[in-house]
Amino acid sequence: MWSDWRPEVVDRDFRLLSEAGLQLLRVFPLWSDFQPLTGLLTSGGGPREFSHGEAPLPDDECGQAGLSSEMMDRFGQFLDLAEKHRLKLLVGLVTGWMSGRLYLPCVFAGRNALTDPQVIQWQVRMVRHFVSRFKHHPAIVGWDLGNECNCMARVEREQAYVWTATITNAIRAADPSRPVVSGMHGMKPDGNWTMQDQGELTDLLTTHPYPYYTPHCDQDPIDTIRTIMHSTAESRFYADLGGKPCLCQEIGTLGAMIASDQHASGFARSCLFSLWANDCHGFVWWCSSDQTNLTHAPYDWNQTERELGLLRADGTAKPVLETMSAFRKTLDAMPFETLPPRTREAVCILTEHQDHWGVAYSAYILAKQAGFDIEFQYALEPIRDAQLYLMPCLTGPSMIRGRRLRELLAKIEAGATLYVSLDTGVVAEFQDLTGLEAQTRERRREFGAITLEGVEGAPQIPSGGSHKLRLKPVRAQVLGHEEDGSPAFSVASYGRGKVFYLNTPLELTVTRTPGILHAPGAPPCWAVYRHIAAEVTQRRAIRKQHPMVGVTEHPCDDGSRVIIAVDYSPDNLDQALTPRRGWKIGEVLYGKVEPNGECALSGNDAVVFLVKPE
Repeated sequence: MWSDWRPEVVDRDFRLLSEAGLQLLRVFPLWSDFQPLTGLLTSGGGPREFSHGEAPLPDDECGQAGLSSEMMDRFGQFLDLAEKHRLKLLVGLVTGWMSGRLYLPCVFAGRNALTDPQVIQWQVRMVRHFVSRFKHHPAIVGWDLGNECNCMARVEREQAYVWTATITNAIRAADPSRPVVSGMHGMKPDGNWTMQDQGELTDLLTTHPYPYYTPHCDQDPIDTIRTIMHSTAESRFYADLGGKPCLCQEIGTLGAMIASDQHASGFARSCLFSLWANDCHGFVWWCSSDQTNLTHAPYDWNQTERELGLLRADGTAKPVLETMSAFRKTLDAMPFETLPPRTREAVCILTEHQDHWGVAYSAYILAKQAGFDIEFQYALEPIRDAQLYLMPCLTGPSMIRGRRLRELLAKIEAGATLYVSLDTGVVAEFQDLTGLEAQTRERRREFGAITLEGVEGAPQIPSGGSHKLRLKPVRAQVLGHEEDGSPAFSVASYGRGKVFYLNTPLELTVTRTPGILHAPGAPPCWAVYRHIAAEVTQRRAIRKQHPMVGVTEHPCDDGSRVIIAVDYSPDNLDQALTPRRGWKIGEVLYGKVEPNGECALSGNDAVVFLVKPE
């Protein structure tokens, strides 16, 4: 776009997007276009001078930063057009990676864009001048480090930290008034790029939740609960562990072969309501326009990069843009400007050496199906206060440090509840914790069902995991058995609190099994979560039953609560959202809800209403 500059096309696109109610665009000053550095070499191939082609760098500030004055002028026009159409922009500064292709200035080809000190020197110069020149423009709301810069090169964790700190500090030195946005995706709490480090250094974390590319997510139809909840669960995973708000910064269906226009629209609607309800901070579709007419790389390389737009190549709108437009009108009609934060009843502790995302993903969904909400924390942190703790899928010989476990057990002893499920973990003082004596441990030879006799309806859930403990109850109450009679689910007192124990890695079984969350006849795995949370969910104002409906409660200053119920399925559901004693249904803000709580939820849609104390 920058080298083939057509402002009249930009103006048209901005008008169409603004008329549809969009507010924010991510935009990308392509690094190779904006800083087109050439290296002039001397004997032996050593660098003598940086230039723009054969021309020396101009002596002004722009030239000495290696930037093209022509591109900078075009970006200024671009900003003015955005302001004309009342659009705000999030600017990705170091845009060296886009849609599967590296866009480095030619002089840096083959060099590590994240660790080479000379490359970083020129990045800092570019960022510092770019931000300084445009920081007064009202169209810009934030500075993004760049699009998925963690794809530009391989680095160690400390190198990722240093690069992030360097670019962030350059931005803040030039413009301390706007937030710095991470722009990264695919992070892990124990990886080279972590949400903890990004949260320490930047102001806003980001997720790019494509099911096709994210582990465990590309299993079920796109408009069913697992796929819809991907963006919400991952954004909460990042925000809770990173300690900063998180923006769903890039989402889409990757084209018509993944989802028809109708199914893409339903998916988008559910995701919009879910992200909004769960304290996430936006929904940014990739991208504005289809690119079916482009023939250069990466569009020549990647089939998945061509049909991703809200607008077709001829400028006509797809149904998903109409869905976003309708949602914008829904928010504008709400009697509050900002939705109050939701209540959360439990802390989910993610322990070391496990598949953190796989465990977190299913735990989040199961809690939502069971009727409560969780926040995540990492086991290395001080244990947060809660009345209910989940420690799912303990893995390996060193899941949690002794000092953190003692903190947790002190809270259980004082009256909180702990739920533990086991993968391959080895737990010290296991009998004291669970009231069960381990008899033997063996590798599983077969998988079957666990019958939960002590749970309402005595449902069955699958057994799983690589190993099995054979257990003997000492002081535990057994709530479920495997088919051979071996105890599988139990509860035991621990001081004034109690500990629930599940002898199978339920969350990983759910994560790895297609259809287990939505298919006809799927086992009610969420029944375990509903049972362990029975006491804390009594504090909710609304009682719900259907596992495909997720409900959040948002306390207001006047004592009322905003209730949002999302249908995480494509099916129309007749659902009772029953007020508990002491509460009554108030004003209905979206959808239809009867005074007794009966409502008809349309597939992939929601209802929003108030409840008030009687």
